[in-house]
Amino acid sequence: MIIAGFFLKANEVRIVSLNGHRGSHELVSPKFNKLSLSKNPSQEEVATFSAAINAYCEENNIEKVVLNRRASKGQGAGGAGTFLMEGVILARTTVCVELVHPATLRATDKRTLELKEVKPKTVDLGKAYDLAFELLA
Repeated sequence: MIIAGFFLKANEVRIVSLNGHRGSHELVSPKFNKLSLSKNPSQEEVATFSAAINAYCEENNIEKVVLNRRASKGQGAGGAGTFLMEGVILARTTVCVELVHPATLRATDKRTLELKEVKPKTVDLGKAYDLAFELLA
């Protein structure tokens, strides 16, 4: 099963896709890792963003997309950009979309860190990797 982790931050989506299972997996399409949406997008820009997400999923045979659950209040609460992107992805993506809480990712990381050999070194791509890894069987 191919899982795509979409890490939403500001007006960007960092993407890491994994194929396999937790014990043995590989990166899918490692060259493509970011989509962005302008801070004040037009209807046409949102449609283009949505089409790009669906094209990526179709080209890479993505079966599930995993998003980071945004904080609803307090420090680090999701801003307008992540809110808009999350809504577009939930409403318009043609594959199953699941949300994962950051605490769940931290707990999984503590238990399975030794299995994450191909995790990208950059922080945002690492978080997208963790999201995809969460749904691997």
